[in-house]
Amino acid sequence: MLFWLTALSDGGDFFNLFRYITFRAGGAFFTALIFGFVFGRPLINVLRRKQGKGQPIRDDGPEAHAAKSGTPTMGGLLILSSLVFSTVMWARLDNNYVVIVLFVTICFGGIGFIDDYLKVSRQNPKGVSSKVRLLSGFLVAATAAYFISITHPEALQNRLALPIFKNLLVDLGFLFVPFAIIVIVGSANAVNLTDGLDGLAIMPVMIAAGALGIIAYAVGRVDFTEYLDVHYVNGTGEILILCSGIFGAGLGFLWYNAPPAAVFMGDTGALALGGALGAIAVVTKHEIVLAIVGGLFVVEALSVIIQVLYFKMTGKRVFLMAPIHHHFEKKGWAEPQIVIRFWIISLILAMVGLATLKVR
Repeated sequence: MLFWLTALSDGGDFFNLFRYITFRAGGAFFTALIFGFVFGRPLINVLRRKQGKGQPIRDDGPEAHAAKSGTPTMGGLLILSSLVFSTVMWARLDNNYVVIVLFVTICFGGIGFIDDYLKVSRQNPKGVSSKVRLLSGFLVAATAAYFISITHPEALQNRLALPIFKNLLVDLGFLFVPFAIIVIVGSANAVNLTDGLDGLAIMPVMIAAGALGIIAYAVGRVDFTEYLDVHYVNGTGEILILCSGIFGAGLGFLWYNAPPAAVFMGDTGALALGGALGAIAVVTKHEIVLAIVGGLFVVEALSVIIQVLYFKMTGKRVFLMAPIHHHFEKKGWAEPQIVIRFWIISLILAMVGLATLKVR
């Protein structure tokens, strides 16, 4: 919205700053951060009054989690509102990629909100059935994947770019949309699985968003893509503003989610942020790099898949409890110890993912 202030510029005044993506990205970050600080406490108070007993705690979860009973959930509403407000204020809304990623973020947030609402209202850890939730996610992702595919430059449409290899593009043809659906839905659910300890999911999301924001800015500039030997996708630079909004909104939320959490993110935030990361990766043609920068989410999801499959085949468990962060809880690791070590791993993986931009 504020981009249109450039119409008042003569090319050498303050309003000219709004032409620059980096300036507007900084604005989005601080807008989302301040929004979170200002409205965080009032929202938590409302959620606590409305929810009463707060998020129901699983009976089969770690024993230490019983102490968290009564903590309100749906804190993702703070993240979503901060992110959407800052993006609308600072990004170009005539950019199709921004609109598509916002669409995915809001829709997945809506799915998560319904799930959280049913859990709280029924005081049952089971909200929306997994089939309904997956089907809804597939429909949202399919819509986004189709519009991304027709928005991409013709030379890149329905093609998969591989990291490290300079000019190799794999033509997926009609399989591109199903592939993009898997990336978006998989990312959303992987982040949701990771959201099991105070502050565990939000920082890796912020780190991944930061890495993807840099990638989006790079692949949206001809000079950068020529230097880095990556594929140029016109218009993706605006995604940096949205990623900056995620970072600012995440910090604002973390202020209240740091142990002991005053509010849980819930599916409202986890599905929304995971879907956003997946959509950004598809938009920027860096789907495989997402599996690197978001490697923590991949490991969390795989731990659940491995646990379920192995138990069905043998009746035994690979992990003491899945997702894997609960395994370490069972081994006696303190919650802050798990969270901070997982943050460190996420940062290392993000650096590896960014390195693929130049290692070609």
